[in-house]
Parts: sequence; C-alpha cells; structure tokens
Amino acid sequence: MAVTRKPLSRDRILEAALAQADEQGIDSLSMRKLGRALGYEAMSLYNHVANKDDLLDGMLDLVLAEMEAPRPDEGLAGIRKAAISAHESLRRHPWAAGLLMTPARIRPLRLAFMDALLGALRGAGFTPETTYHAYHVIDAHIIGFSLWQATHDFSPPEEVTSDLRGFLDRMLPEETYPDLHTHGLQHLEPGTLDDTSAFEYGLDLLLAGLEQKL
Repeated sequence: MAVTRKPLSRDRILEAALAQADEQGIDSLSMRKLGRALGYEAMSLYNHVANKDDLLDGMLDLVLAEMEAPRPDEGLAGIRKAAISAHESLRRHPWAAGLLMTPARIRPLRLAFMDALLGALRGAGFTPETTYHAYHVIDAHIIGFSLWQATHDFSPPEEVTSDLRGFLDRMLPEETYPDLHTHGLQHLEPGTLDDTSAFEYGLDLLLAGLEQKL
C-alpha cells in the first residue's frame, strides 16, 4: 500500500527548519537533512525556498513574528512587556540572536520592532537625545543578554551531575576564588533567587534609571 506524503509548502519547510535548529543548533541545519526529515529529496525544497539564505531569512521571520512590539501610548510598561517578549522569543530559539546581528540578516520585522521601540520611547515623553541612548541600551540588553544566555545554557558532563558541589570545589576552590565560589553555590541551591529573572532584573534597573530622566 502506497504511503501518501504530506505536500510540501514553504510554511511547512520553515517550521521544520525552525524545530531542527532549536533542537540541534543552527550549524546542524542542511537542506539534505531537512528534506530527509520531511520525507523528500533536498532538491524538492527548492521549489519553495530559493536557497539556504532564503531559508534562514524565513526562519528569522518566524522568530521575529513571536515578538510583541510596543505601542506609542503604552509608556515604560509597554516597553518592558515588549522587551520581555523579544527576549523570550530569543530564549526559545537561542541560535537566532547571533543571526540577527549579522548585516545580511536585517529583516523587515526587525526594523519594524526597532521603529516601534523608538516610537514608544518618544511616546513616553523622552527627548530625542535621551531616546537615542535609551534605545541602544534597551536593544543591547535584549540582544546581548540573549547571546550571553545562549552560551551559558549547558548541561554539565554526566560524570559530574551526581557531585556538583564536589565539582565546584575542584573547579573553583574557595581559597582561590572566594566570591566566585559563593556565587557558584548560589547556582546549586534552589530558592528565592530562582524566582527572579536575571534579564528582568537588569531590564528593571535600566527602566528605573530612564524613568528618572522624565
């Protein structure tokens, strides 16, 4: 009995590519591997995407579409909500922040978000001069923190997971790195620290400082 394959479409290809990059990293993505996952030869994909660059652009558009841009009338609360939305999207797709920073990947949705952020800052009452600096600081926090987080999300080797405290003592001995050792212990001890998002903590510090400028 013949097996009926689900027809290819650009949307289906992009969604599959997004899932593959999220799971295995952007470097693992190839047209051949993607075609195999969809049940088609790689050449069939080119009926829907022009090339690898077109595929990457389409994937970025899906990531950017998840971000909620601020409105001019929402003030700092709207800017905060938009920044968190953008960060959460980049958190779900940790490969995307790096691609967004390459000159060849400046997408219309990215430009629209940038324009909306500038408009929201002006709508909140900031001067053109303060808006100029505030925009760069907020955008850098969103992208920069997401890039930092993508490189710090890792699972410890299997041989140390059962003895994380011992691993910490060996890697960061207290007598050599006293404060870093204490910081490492905080990572190992769940508690109220886990209730605070480091991204939001930094964002709120930025916004509190900006609010004083009004």
